[in-house]
Amino acid sequence: MASEFTIHRRVEFSETDMAGIMHFSNFYRFMETAEHAFLRSLGFSVVMAMTDPPVGWPRVHCECDFFRPVKFEDVVQVRLKVLKKSTKTITYGFDFALEDTPDQLVARGSIVAACVTRDAESGMMKSIPIPAAFDQAIQVHPDSASPSSSQ
Repeated sequence: MASEFTIHRRVEFSETDMAGIMHFSNFYRFMETAEHAFLRSLGFSVVMAMTDPPVGWPRVHCECDFFRPVKFEDVVQVRLKVLKKSTKTITYGFDFALEDTPDQLVARGSIVAACVTRDAESGMMKSIPIPAAFDQAIQVHPDSASPSSSQ
């Protein structure tokens, strides 16, 4: 069972503002990149069309706090931890650090994703319980003892 995952990503020029600092919106992209890589490492995806029923994982809450600037060409370490699982949602926490100073956080964020499928009658998304294979493969990180902890 998996509860954490780490990726490294270099800041591209197009991800920076006029001061050469990574634009805040890209932290959310980095979180999503880490989540997708985590799920792929387990044989899953955020779009699971081959399951019955097909499921997806839209975000129902996202947040990020920024502590230090990240600049063009910096290599960012993004550490994902599973903070919480309910029957229909999963909460991921993300710690961002520069590769050469992994003990100094530059940002911290979280995403809450809900397990959904499309209702055949209405065509609308509806939340459903997390599929058993997914639920069994992912566990809450041991450091996430408090269920109300989001970071």
